[in-house]
Amino acid sequence: MSLDLLRDKTGERRVVRGRLLAAGVLAALLFSVLVGRIAYLQIAQYDHFAAQSQDNRVRLAPVTPTRGLILDRDGRILAENRPAFRLTVIPEQVGDMDALLEALNGLIDLTPEEINAFEEARRRARGFQEIPLKLQLSDADVARLAVNRHRFPGVEVRPHLTRHYPYGKIGSHAIGYVGRISESELRDRDRRRYRGTSMIGKTGVERAYENRLRGEMGLERIETNALGRPLSIIDREPPIPGDDIRLTLDIELQGVAEAALGEHRGAIVAMDPRTGGILALASQPGFDPNAISRGLDRQAFRSLRGHPDQPLFNRALRGRYPPGSVVKPFLGLAGAASGHVDPDETVFCNGTYHLPNVSRTWRDWKPQGHGHVDLIQSVAQSCDIYYYDLAYQMGIDAVHDWMTRFGFGLETGVDLPGERQGVMPSREWKRDNLGEPWYQGETVNTGIGQGFTLATPIQLATSTAMFANRGAPVRPHLLEPVDSEAIEPPLVEPLTLDDEALWQTAIDAMVEVVHGPRGTARAIGEDLDYRIAGKTGTAQVIGIAQDEEYDEDAIDERFHDHALFTAFAPATSPRIAVAVVVENGGSGSTTAAPMARRVIEAWMQQLEAQGELARGWR
Repeated sequence: MSLDLLRDKTGERRVVRGRLLAAGVLAALLFSVLVGRIAYLQIAQYDHFAAQSQDNRVRLAPVTPTRGLILDRDGRILAENRPAFRLTVIPEQVGDMDALLEALNGLIDLTPEEINAFEEARRRARGFQEIPLKLQLSDADVARLAVNRHRFPGVEVRPHLTRHYPYGKIGSHAIGYVGRISESELRDRDRRRYRGTSMIGKTGVERAYENRLRGEMGLERIETNALGRPLSIIDREPPIPGDDIRLTLDIELQGVAEAALGEHRGAIVAMDPRTGGILALASQPGFDPNAISRGLDRQAFRSLRGHPDQPLFNRALRGRYPPGSVVKPFLGLAGAASGHVDPDETVFCNGTYHLPNVSRTWRDWKPQGHGHVDLIQSVAQSCDIYYYDLAYQMGIDAVHDWMTRFGFGLETGVDLPGERQGVMPSREWKRDNLGEPWYQGETVNTGIGQGFTLATPIQLATSTAMFANRGAPVRPHLLEPVDSEAIEPPLVEPLTLDDEALWQTAIDAMVEVVHGPRGTARAIGEDLDYRIAGKTGTAQVIGIAQDEEYDEDAIDERFHDHALFTAFAPATSPRIAVAVVVENGGSGSTTAAPMARRVIEAWMQQLEAQGELARGWR
């Protein structure tokens, strides 16, 4: 029998077809899986792998511009940049971020504040962007990270420039400091300018001139390996450095002003009355901007912010105080110019004052009174009775109108952030703010700078400069004008009097305060061969009942009177105007006036040494 008769050809075909079908189905399934995977990678995961693939070859890295320097009027560096190292992380190259942070914290010290700031920056960052984790690394930190570099993909130690303030606490409120940028600070800014950096000006000049100091970001295209480690820089678009800025501030005079305040809480503002350039802006107590810029932990910063003496509070711009008797030259001039008082006529001061049909007694600071005083002696001896009566005769609305012409109750427009407006009360002001009518007794209190009246030290200095200029206002500023760069105009109009001779009378009255035999600040006029025009002030912090006397020893120090003094010198050709406020310092004549003399004398000696004073000026 032949073999062909034994073969089952139909069965064989059936087996072959089954096997081919199975192979086809398997091939189709495998092809479907492959197509599905390709689709998943190409479509669903396109952005991720495209960015990762690009980053394996070329990474775009922002290059932070060098922050501009801050210089004083003589070119001394007040804020500079020093080399340092910081730790950065690219989150996309980290598998387990929590594990990474835990491992890093075991190697170097990471504070909760640093981790929180990192997480906040991570949430707003773009893909494959380096995010700062620790801004300041010690040499030991850098060494430990270098040895363990292989353990931390996506982690880099980057060199950078950190802000440094060579004079430490001196000038801290004027210069300010930089700190880690927050989300709220980024809302109104161009985020692209702040890629690759985490610092921004927080206070003072650093904040006011952030846009000029900041510069423009650059860009690097960096070739990397699969782990994201940089291999080489392909090309580089260099950053544009920030501008260096020069201030009108004199750091030596600033140091003198802060030393004069010593341990007292208070402020001293000194300016050139010809230009409005601020020579010194001291607020005590101060703070170390280097410590804040390096990054204080939360507890340390809370301790600083919550300190009862408020070292972070800029008293020169934001402290509001009753100006007390320093308003008397202004009010006396206003009374003479408006015809409410004749400068040569005298008023008898017996130590008390009464309003018609009012039982209350207003008392002079000198219980027995000053006797007969004219305008000059009323300022020199600081007679309260003279100004009680003058304010009553003028009325509160006229007092308000005249005093605001000197800038009282207004902002000065100084080129620093955070200035507060003073208060120069009126009937309308009280009705709008307190919903109450005005009383005549409140007018009497306003006449000696008490009651509702409040002023900041920068406002007192600016008004004093206007007085020194015989009505020509200035706008205080810290930025030194460059070439023809103009300072913005003052916020008050020039004050022109019908009788310009009254300016000399008012200035003579202020000179008498310091150089007259009965002047309240005559002690600081000794041994001076030039003349200072000044005015002392003592402002009550708490009210004293009618039948009580002020006893400094019987009350807490923080309820003691504030001490004030305003002045300009030389009286004939002013080169400096000064305002001093000493919180709870007691008498303006014994506490504030000597501080002002130290500042004035230091500046006059400096001008003389530099040959900036005309021969025979003394």
